[in-house]
Amino acid sequence: MNNSYKKLVDQFSKLAHLEHALTFLQWDHMVMMPPGGNTPRSAAIAELTSLHHQELTSSKTGELLDQVTAETAVEEQSIKEMRREYQQAVCLPADLVRAQSLAGSKCEHDWRNQRQQNDWPGFLKNFRPVVLLARQEAQARFDAAIEPLASPYDAMLDLYCAGDSAGFIANIFTRLKKELPNLLQEVMEKQKQNPTRLATSSYPIEAQKELNRQLMKSLGFNFDHGRMDVSAHPFSTGCRGDQRITTRFREGDFLDALLATAHETGHASYEDGLPEQWDNLPIGHARNLSLHESQSLFFEKQIFLSAPFIHYFTSFIHTHLPETLKYSGKQLRDAAISVQPSYIRVEADEVTYPLHVILRFEIEKELINGQIEAEDIPELWDHKMTESLGLSTKDNYKDGCMQDMHWTDGSFGYFPSYTMGALNSAQFFATIKKTFPDWEKNLRAGDISFIRRWLKENIWSKASSMAGQDIIISATGEKTNANFFLSHLRDRYLKDLY
Repeated sequence: MNNSYKKLVDQFSKLAHLEHALTFLQWDHMVMMPPGGNTPRSAAIAELTSLHHQELTSSKTGELLDQVTAETAVEEQSIKEMRREYQQAVCLPADLVRAQSLAGSKCEHDWRNQRQQNDWPGFLKNFRPVVLLARQEAQARFDAAIEPLASPYDAMLDLYCAGDSAGFIANIFTRLKKELPNLLQEVMEKQKQNPTRLATSSYPIEAQKELNRQLMKSLGFNFDHGRMDVSAHPFSTGCRGDQRITTRFREGDFLDALLATAHETGHASYEDGLPEQWDNLPIGHARNLSLHESQSLFFEKQIFLSAPFIHYFTSFIHTHLPETLKYSGKQLRDAAISVQPSYIRVEADEVTYPLHVILRFEIEKELINGQIEAEDIPELWDHKMTESLGLSTKDNYKDGCMQDMHWTDGSFGYFPSYTMGALNSAQFFATIKKTFPDWEKNLRAGDISFIRRWLKENIWSKASSMAGQDIIISATGEKTNANFFLSHLRDRYLKDLY
């Protein structure tokens, strides 16, 4: 390691230590901290965030990047990722960042009540400035991009789905938008023949917690390197050796927690599987959210909801929740994969969820590129929901265009990662099934070690050393392809092959 590169490594290690402190302050803020601690904690987080930004965008960091030379291909890629992180932070004027923080905070705060009151005019008043500032951010990022981008929206998309352009995603989504509505009707007709609802019952929360810990163990989670807690919204965070998972529990629905826990275990497994030799460096980060979501959805949809794994895990469900003894593993699984169009994205099933995402992608792309205005959204939302899911949201803003909080703080470009992740997860599992002919037998025995080895070798160990689509090509032989996801849905919901 030459001296100029070593100085950069030291600088980014310092930044990583600040990120570490922020991560666990924020985790505690959301999980453990008493309400009275909000003011000093918020001040501490703001101070550390400011210090991190100042250090990252300092003249020292810029000078080190200007002076550095690479001696190996790995160092060259590492420096590229450092420049990318630096450029994404330094390209925005400080006054724009401050204005966005203020506008986003007000919009998100007021949205909490405005949504409940179905108050679109009130929300629009706060949302217009958020959109205007997001367009300024998109243009600034577009102008400063190291590699040419097709549109300002692509610059926002690059924050979350790096390497997956709007054009590439649009082509994939067009295929899904064409085929999913008909597939949905076929699935619903088939499920009418065998209703899959579970009877109303009460499942003790403490028993559910033990059951979810067992699921994490079965999925390979190491409790010496992490823990599970409770929060209003499930999430995963942490670092190597200290992965924090949260889930939520409802007395009347034990499946909801299990699905969330499996999902977050996938996120945590990816983070814990990143290469140790690149700790603290941008090259060692997860590549993008299209891959991160693929890992969470892989553990939730491909492993946990597979028939052989549910067959294995049913005995644990019966043991921890004796109320479920009247249900077979197949009945439990059928209830978990029930399909029904609904207004709310976060409650959507595996078949309809992509249609919710496509709607948001199409609207936000045109919004950021200046092709539509904020006041056009309700009518577009209603049209697209009616077209794809047969549900009108006319005058129903609460369950329509005001249901998500992503846009309230200007997080445009995030939504596509959810469905790109679903497609990637199906593509990975198709490859794994070809590679391991005994996959079904292994899952029926509760053995997922072969899957974790494959993921570590082909996805986790790559971190950000390659472009996202290059990682997928290396693992599966081709770029993200909707065929695998559509085949997965037909097999699961129409042919009942697994």
